Amino acid sequence: MAAVNKLVCCCGLLIITLSAVGCSPSATNKPEPAAASSAAAKPAPPGPGEGQRGATGESTTGQSSLDDLQKGKPPTPGPLKDIYFSFDRYDLEGEARETLKANADWLKRNSTARIEIEGHCDERGTNEYNLALGAKRAQAAKDYLITLGIATERLSTISYGEEIPVCREQNESCWRQNRHARFVIIQARPAS
Repeated sequence: MAAVNKLVCCCGLLIITLSAVGCSPSATNKPEPAAASSAAAKPAPPGPGEGQRGATGESTTGQSSLDDLQKGKPPTPGPLKDIYFSFDRYDLEGEARETLKANADWLKRNSTARIEIEGHCDERGTNEYNLALGAKRAQAAKDYLITLGIATERLSTISYGEEIPVCREQNESCWRQNRHARFVIIQARPAS
């Protein structure tokens, strides 16, 4: 009986491990899905507190993508510029690095500002996959800003995956707009 229990436990661990590895994104391209699902078939966007949030859960002084979506309007532009990614990638290309350098310069001039980096994806892939990919995109931007001299405690991340598209058409031009990291200025924590 003990051998059977041990075997069942090992098989369960193997299934969990394979499930986690099978869902984890990589820096390599994944195959295109056979057919993109329609926007009408998409699940509702995450509610407050949902999604994959990084270091803090503070309120924003700027408008987060979720705030704007709930108000039925496009994302509010801020002083920090978005960066864009290739399909199924989270590595930073030259243009993204230049934009991050400009964002870092702004953060250095505004030394009390804190930001939340939102990771976004296009609609291709599962919700779970895109949440993980969005998290990696936000983390890549955060890591690069840290190398440019921005303090870690001024940066947090969140992934919205595919849930808050900028564009809803099903073509490469539109999908490219949705594969981005957005930078939102957040309110500092009150002193305790």
